[in-house]
Amino acid sequence: MNENEEKERTAPIPKLKQKYDWYQTDSSVVITLMIKNAKKEDVQVDYTERAVSVTVKQSSGSDFSLELDLAHKIIPAKCTTKIMSVKIELKLAKEESLMWSKLEGEDTLATKTTVDQDVKDTVHKYPTSSHVTRNWDKIGREAEEEEKESAEGEAALNQLFQKIYSDASDDVKKAMNKSFTESGGTVLSTNWQEIGAKKTDIKPPDGMEYKKWDT
Repeated sequence: MNENEEKERTAPIPKLKQKYDWYQTDSSVVITLMIKNAKKEDVQVDYTERAVSVTVKQSSGSDFSLELDLAHKIIPAKCTTKIMSVKIELKLAKEESLMWSKLEGEDTLATKTTVDQDVKDTVHKYPTSSHVTRNWDKIGREAEEEEKESAEGEAALNQLFQKIYSDASDDVKKAMNKSFTESGGTVLSTNWQEIGAKKTDIKPPDGMEYKKWDT
């Protein structure tokens, strides 16, 4: 056996580079290796802060390899590897919410994700236990309008009472004063014959109960 034949027999089997595809979401980068029927024990993946290394042993004796120097930092502890019948999927957890313009090398064109804008748009919306969001600004405006309408209604009612009182006879005025005072503001009567004969009881609105508090 000559020297060249000996070198051929002892030379290591070269690793073959595997083509890959990748896509991203706001929080992760997913790399897909189109390798079929890979066994779990034959797949080795190492994640570091700025790199990914993949080696897949093949029955042919040639190893597929992938070495990536990433454009941005990832969180190795949150990265996952999924081995399927037709592919291997690597899911890299992004350290920052950036949309990468490239997978490897220096990336100066990365942009903030839309999450920041979504947060601004929903800053006044909070989830309830039923997973329904409420726009509290809108609800606040509606409450203010209702309060305004209520105040205007009360003002109109008071104005009406004042007009009735100013145009009323002495007996009507006495009935209004006595009934309103004795009932704690719950009764207003213009019938002096009925009100003048007895004390006016307190009559709270339906569904409410009057309680006297000790002072």
